[in-house]
Amino acid sequence: MRVIGIETSCDETGVAIYDSEHGLIAHRLHSQQHLHAKYGGVVPELASRDHIRRLSPLVKEVLNEAGISMAGIDGVAYTAGPGLIGALLVGASFGRSLAMACSIPAIALHHMEAHLLAAMLEDITPRFPFIALLVSGGHTMLVLVEHVGSYTILGETLDDAVGEAFDKTAKLLGLGYPGGPLLAKLAENGDPQRFEFPRPMTDRPGLDFSFSGLKTFTMNTLYSSDNGGIPADIACAFQKAVVDTLVIKCRRALRHTGLNQLVVAGGVGANSLLRESLGYMTDQEQADVFYPRTEFCTDNGAMIAYAGCLRLQAGQHEPLIISARARWSMDTIPSLAK
Repeated sequence: MRVIGIETSCDETGVAIYDSEHGLIAHRLHSQQHLHAKYGGVVPELASRDHIRRLSPLVKEVLNEAGISMAGIDGVAYTAGPGLIGALLVGASFGRSLAMACSIPAIALHHMEAHLLAAMLEDITPRFPFIALLVSGGHTMLVLVEHVGSYTILGETLDDAVGEAFDKTAKLLGLGYPGGPLLAKLAENGDPQRFEFPRPMTDRPGLDFSFSGLKTFTMNTLYSSDNGGIPADIACAFQKAVVDTLVIKCRRALRHTGLNQLVVAGGVGANSLLRESLGYMTDQEQADVFYPRTEFCTDNGAMIAYAGCLRLQAGQHEPLIISARARWSMDTIPSLAK
């Protein structure tokens, strides 16, 4: 089965084709970072308009790359939530209409499920069940993944997502957008011994996260008369505190469940310090850690095409309606367990 996947949940337009026999055969991604940079964050209306401009050309590009026409596509998968509602409606409208025009089935996907399964696109993949750390601009959670569609949230953020905390702290330090990679780059030049930032919620049991207090601590350190003017040292301390917190909670999750496989998904999963630290921790715990390749950590069409292929093969499909959800609980995702 060949499935074309469409991703438009935020500020990246992704289109890809996944073949159930040959794997990923084509993918394209257009980032809107340049469009939103001058505003210091994503402008929803601009994001929606740019998705409209980009979708048709990207579909033509992936079809050309794969060397097929729409007649060679067996299904359409698209992100239906969660995300920016206007951006989601662009992709949902396009995807459902494309499927209807070609008389092929369509499937509306949960964005987080696609991230959780993105590591399955690689040559070496985890086995079910596993623990997943999902870290992005909008979400931070630890999830027990028993099989496709069976997800138990073990812990999640009580306030800011980790990617959001990175971006807000970067803005505080006068960096551009998107701030996470810029802060990580600045941290490379910082003195790791100068400041010791707190590791929030690690002194109590549980697997939930909180990063708003760490952000405030960073602001107070920056504006202190004794400590001002050293953004690299502050960036270094902030990043180390975030990474240590994530590692501590991942270790707890592995021990709590007795599992020995950890999957890291979402844009922050590309952070090199996080990867290094999780690699060291999983070696200590005699566990394995899996990542999607860097280009599939952020939003992309490949993960949508793959997850869509699994569900279409299982016989799921959408009725002739167009719907999207800005919020969508993972508890409502149907299971594919036999």
